[in-house]
Amino acid sequence: MRRLLFVLMMLCTLPAWADSLDDLFQLAGWPQQRAHFNDALRATQERYRTTLPPAVYQALMNNSNQRFDPDAMDKRAKEQMRKNLPNPNPALTFFQSPLGLKIVAAELLATRPDQLAKHARGLPRIEASATRQLLVNHLSRALPVREAGAEVTLAIAGVAADSLSAMIPGVLGGGLAPAMLNGQRQRLMEQIGGELDNTLLYVYRDLSDPELEEFVTFAESPDGKAYYQAALAAIRAGLAVGQSTASLNP
Repeated sequence: MRRLLFVLMMLCTLPAWADSLDDLFQLAGWPQQRAHFNDALRATQERYRTTLPPAVYQALMNNSNQRFDPDAMDKRAKEQMRKNLPNPNPALTFFQSPLGLKIVAAELLATRPDQLAKHARGLPRIEASATRQLLVNHLSRALPVREAGAEVTLAIAGVAADSLSAMIPGVLGGGLAPAMLNGQRQRLMEQIGGELDNTLLYVYRDLSDPELEEFVTFAESPDGKAYYQAALAAIRAGLAVGQSTASLNP
């Protein structure tokens, strides 16, 4: 907690800081990624339409639409990032750069619904030089892709279980038990990790080796680590995996 001595300074700088955070959210592609998540969620809801009893399906729709309301997700994510990223300006500077914009464009393309459908059976194997393989290996250890991917998967997979729990209180205790949830999370992270280097080679295939090296340098820097740790916390808060819908703030 900051000392009382700095309260006035904080009040004076808060508006500019808030603007920086909003700009960072926009430039780093958060609204678009959340929209891609909601597209995947709707596809999951549609698949459940013919497999669940009507009452359960309606509970699923109501529950997941409330839990994953775009404004509520953005609010939870921003609040968590505000707690974990005291100074968003270094990350904002990076994502404002031509390389940062190129990275975000590559990430948004990879998570577009048409691209996910195209590669539903897996990504093509990417051949790369030893230098590029080494850079991607560094990147795979610096970015919280395993953790974030597991949270997204758990969030989408959990909509039916959460809805059943809402209809029949006590069946799942408002969600999966922590031990079961953590077990699923760990298995997903291991699965993602097994293909992570090839996935990153594919996603960032249009980056040159020098650009990839610059990306690694940022991701491994103190500023980069601070941003990606805050980003993971924001993803977890936005998705609220393992929390009952009733416990979430409106």
